[in-house]
Amino acid sequence: MKPVIVYITCKDEVEALRIAKVIVSEKLAACANVIPAMKSVYFWKEEMQIDQEAILILKSHEALYQDLEAKVKEIHSYETPAILCLPLIAGNRDYLEWMAGEMIGIWVG
Repeated sequence: MKPVIVYITCKDEVEALRIAKVIVSEKLAACANVIPAMKSVYFWKEEMQIDQEAILILKSHEALYQDLEAKVKEIHSYETPAILCLPLIAGNRDYLEWMAGEMIGIWVG
């Protein structure tokens, strides 16, 4: 079992919730968390940007990541969205088993 956390920035809470609903309904993640407001500072096309964005955190599985990423890129408003997949080292076994049961093709061995 290789659960992952997928961190995504979105233009706002509305977009984060829209993406979350699609990903969870398609069983590419067991759960989504939306943090509605943060400040991001970065360079884009050689200009400094300071934007308010939302954070979308998805709880998924390594085996689903490629499909999850492709779907997010398809429906995200950004030209180059931040989609970062982080390994989950350990967690509550009961919770991890629930997660596995909520995603397509994932079974706990």
